Amino acid sequence: MFRNALRMEPLYDDASHLTHFVGIIRDVTYASNIDRLTGLLDRYGLMDRLAATSTTRECSLLLVKTDIIKFHDVNNGFGYEVGDALRRVAAGRLSTLPAVAIARVGTNSFALAFELEDVGRASDLVASVVDLLGPRFLLPGASLAVRFAIGFAVGPAGSNPLHLVRQAGAALHRSKVKPDHPPLAFAAEDERNARNRIRLANELQTAVANQEFILHYQPQIDLESGDLVGAESLLRWSHGVFGLQSPGLFIGVAEETGAMLEIGAWGLRTVAAQAARVNRERRTPLRFAFNVSALEFLRRDMVAFVRRVLDETGCHAEWLTLELTENLMIPEPDDIRQAFGDLRRLGVGISIDDFGTGYSNLRYLERFPLSEIKIDRSFVHDASHSVAKRIIVESVVKLGSALDIRVVAEGIETEEERAIMQAMGCSIGQGYLFAAPMDELKFGRLLSGSGAGSGWGARRRPIMIEDERG
Repeated sequence: MFRNALRMEPLYDDASHLTHFVGIIRDVTYASNIDRLTGLLDRYGLMDRLAATSTTRECSLLLVKTDIIKFHDVNNGFGYEVGDALRRVAAGRLSTLPAVAIARVGTNSFALAFELEDVGRASDLVASVVDLLGPRFLLPGASLAVRFAIGFAVGPAGSNPLHLVRQAGAALHRSKVKPDHPPLAFAAEDERNARNRIRLANELQTAVANQEFILHYQPQIDLESGDLVGAESLLRWSHGVFGLQSPGLFIGVAEETGAMLEIGAWGLRTVAAQAARVNRERRTPLRFAFNVSALEFLRRDMVAFVRRVLDETGCHAEWLTLELTENLMIPEPDDIRQAFGDLRRLGVGISIDDFGTGYSNLRYLERFPLSEIKIDRSFVHDASHSVAKRIIVESVVKLGSALDIRVVAEGIETEEERAIMQAMGCSIGQGYLFAAPMDELKFGRLLSGSGAGSGWGARRRPIMIEDERG
């Protein structure tokens, strides 16, 4: 048994009738341009194959790129062996398609090229890719329903293959950011958006030095007393051309380019300084939460950095909570766990954001020294009409109580949702019912106007009158 590459070349007579094929088979077990995990071409092999294909016949090429959505969840929840098995099985399914080239071009990304006599067949071929990847994946130790994002582009076989790959990649990016991840064809706007991302990447390098970042604060309310007890600090980029940018539009680019290190350092110092200013004369201090990127834990000594920030700003450790998303747990889990433990011993809070949306959240309760979990807004929204949502929330609250972990309900927008969360024992609420995220000036006005005890619960109306949704 060996990994092989079979190249079948059709031959035609003078009347353009297909007469026979010439086949060449090669042992590629250790060949260059072959992905050793799946036996498919790698990205270099893909480009070589596309260049060769474009010279053989006059036809069009369909280039399809696909990504496994939330692949890190599989690695994190089931182990790297299952992740490898998933990629191998996906590669096996794709290999049954009549493509002239199939490649693994990234950690969890695949590309396929099809020759098209009729451009109208492109949608049928894309649909066949979707159908192949749709059924559950039966893997050793796991049975998974996996979602894929798909982008595709069509061009003449003689055109620049790299350009076609880039177009399919741009369409794939648009598919990945849509909630249902539909297969999408390349559109002119994809190229424009790609150029904008490149521009953003360049401008991010100087954004901190140019003081273009600001923080907005969304209050957190004690659902029992109605008192203001803290705030989540939300990063915004005040771009000179594109205006106020939310994190979803630039954080990914910042992490890819490494600019996130400088942005995160600025954000943490700013939040700590704000906490010190606000709490200096308060009888009951507020907790300030700030989202932290995985890159910061991988590229710097976060414990030493947090200590330095606390010393520089005069912020007490217990006034600061680091909010983490579950993808932070993927690389170097032992090192991450050690850092969490050191931060908790220092007094800094550790919170898991969007709790309940991934494969392995429950494991975090056992493995990591958490002080807080935030119930994702998808479980809070319309909880009054969903028995399942109420059961999930109640279960999380009970787990938090048993483990002495504070529970925060995100995205509360109605009085009914607030009442349900409170009745279930959730201690803290956050959402537009109470206040929208606001800049530092408005947050200061809120603090001076609300006082220490005149909270939302006492007035039965939002504590923030200027409820601007950004």
